[in-house]
Amino acid sequence: MSIHLDPDKCLACTTCVVHCPVAEATPAFLGPRMIGPAFERFRLLGIVEDDSLQYCANCKNCEIACPQNVPVATINMLARLAQCQETPPSFRDWIVAHGEVLARSLKYVPAWMKNLGTHLPLMRALLDGIGIHKNCPMPQFARKAFRDHLPKLSQKGFTKSVAFFPGCYINYYDPGTGFDLVWLLQQAGYRVFVPKAFVCCGIPLISGGFEKDARDNAQRNLKVLRELQAQKIPVISACPSCRLMLTREMAEFFPELLPEQSVVVEDAQSFLLKCIHSGELAIDGAQKTTSAAISAIYHAPCHLRAQGNGLPALELLSYFPAIDICEANAGCCGISGSYGFKKEKYAIGQAVGAKLFQRITESGRPLVASECGTCRLQITGATKKPALHPLTLLRAALEGRQLTL
Repeated sequence: MSIHLDPDKCLACTTCVVHCPVAEATPAFLGPRMIGPAFERFRLLGIVEDDSLQYCANCKNCEIACPQNVPVATINMLARLAQCQETPPSFRDWIVAHGEVLARSLKYVPAWMKNLGTHLPLMRALLDGIGIHKNCPMPQFARKAFRDHLPKLSQKGFTKSVAFFPGCYINYYDPGTGFDLVWLLQQAGYRVFVPKAFVCCGIPLISGGFEKDARDNAQRNLKVLRELQAQKIPVISACPSCRLMLTREMAEFFPELLPEQSVVVEDAQSFLLKCIHSGELAIDGAQKTTSAAISAIYHAPCHLRAQGNGLPALELLSYFPAIDICEANAGCCGISGSYGFKKEKYAIGQAVGAKLFQRITESGRPLVASECGTCRLQITGATKKPALHPLTLLRAALEGRQLTL
């Protein structure tokens, strides 16, 4: 048994319970300690799984709070994978976990048709019938995927290269953020490319209980990441969940694939901060601006905070007088990847995010910034305020222009 499965590090202090947004929102969830380390002892004895397990959102707040560094959410997800071996996930769960597969299969369907289809009352009723809540916010397909656009960009004359792991959200729904990052990296002298072999990081597959599919994706991504590491080409990600999976969770879920050391994938904002500190990215002109053109409130995604590398986006944006930004510091948004889409979890997700929604509304700021695509989707759906990736704000500040909301 791997060390990360050991439940005995838990002191039963219940700190994780206090910080669990799901346990606060519904009594149906026994809480991270009870369903995680405590119940793990019963699992080792072969006792039937508790139904409460399905309510864990894998938001990682329990792990952020744990003084003993017990990977509580990982224990829960491993238990869910084992449970799904006995009882296969539903068709609904397959759909929300396999967003990349669905997007590829619908590649030649016009974006307007796909987006119209997911908003028609009849289609929403059908989705509700299979378990996707009729009121949940739905992402809008872009006219063309980011990875299809990127090779057509002119990137001649750059002597340095960086590999970008775009993730499913930026690739299919938000390519604009990808191009903002490309523009920023080009200002620092980097050519940006996306290896063709990159696939979904696998975190939605893990949450959905699809172990084999997640393992297959991990093997494919690891092969590419090791090749890039051998060539000393840096790899970056602008999605906290993708980076969490690639740098930490692959080793926890599939330790046999990483027997020696994990791969390095850098946070895009942290990478840009390094570029500023090294002088590769010049920001002097933008720093001379005296009036704030952009006013926003920043939400730190749970999966970013779980990585323990601070809030690089907030630090990055604070360099620019043109950006007036404050931190929400109001907890989880409640969507937790695909959790908030599910019919039986939708109300829980809304209850979890209520404090954040109130904080954003009361701030009076016209704009929200956050690295996580589904966080932005949830926030806009609940507050009606536009939510953008911090990279978009950064580019606007460097270009000296106001954002069109």
